[in-house]
Amino acid sequence: MTDAGAFGADRLWIGTSWKMNKGLDESHRYIRGLRDYVQSTPLPGVQPFIIPSFTAVTTVREELGADSPVLLGVQNAHWEDEGAWTGEVSVAQAKDAGAQLVEIGHSERREHFGETVETTRRKVAATLAHGLMPLLCIGESAETKQAGGSSRFILDQAAGALDGLADEQLRRVLIAYEPIWAIGEHGRPATVEELRRPFADLAREYGGRTSGLLYGGSVNLDNAQELLGIEHVTGLFIGRAAWQLPGYLRILEIAAAHATVTAADPHAS
Repeated sequence: MTDAGAFGADRLWIGTSWKMNKGLDESHRYIRGLRDYVQSTPLPGVQPFIIPSFTAVTTVREELGADSPVLLGVQNAHWEDEGAWTGEVSVAQAKDAGAQLVEIGHSERREHFGETVETTRRKVAATLAHGLMPLLCIGESAETKQAGGSSRFILDQAAGALDGLADEQLRRVLIAYEPIWAIGEHGRPATVEELRRPFADLAREYGGRTSGLLYGGSVNLDNAQELLGIEHVTGLFIGRAAWQLPGYLRILEIAAAHATVTAADPHAS
């Protein structure tokens, strides 16, 4: 499969995490359809990625095939290579199963499973050490937003997880800004104005230094184009809108059209 470490920040990253959904049969059907689509449909300027549950990782890898342009990720991984960590999966094991990308620090992991800034730092380091790409998720609560502390909070989350990385390592990192108040079944979609400052602040620190700055939070068919038009946004991390294949394919099409227009006129967005 494609080498995730080979990419720079010159593309739109469009991906989805299935969370704790889909059995093997449903995974087969989804990925067969995605495989056939990307084999027959050009997606200029777009990098697709899929993050299934652990039980479906090898299924997805086998269905996609060795030369697929779709990157394969896992939703979490431990920082140690091996040991007495019951119930955990190491980065080395995830790589062996076919993963090229590791999602780290999602707010659900932080809230329900004790993920901290320090554990995200360890996981980022382990992911890079094994040649995989970290997808670092950051985001603030509604309370932090209301208090006016959004930018400082997310910059601290990012800085803590990426502390000590050399420039060449940082270039292999993706950052996904996912405000907690905007994600999940009951999340409120963010407005363009609410996202301008966080992305401007992230870009001052990490723009051009990482592989991409993604947005995730109630992304859907109606707002995907508008979100991609926000300055410094270089991709979308999609939830429910991409859990059914037609929704994901439509957002890939939207992204490809946006990338084509932007390539022709960099000021068009």
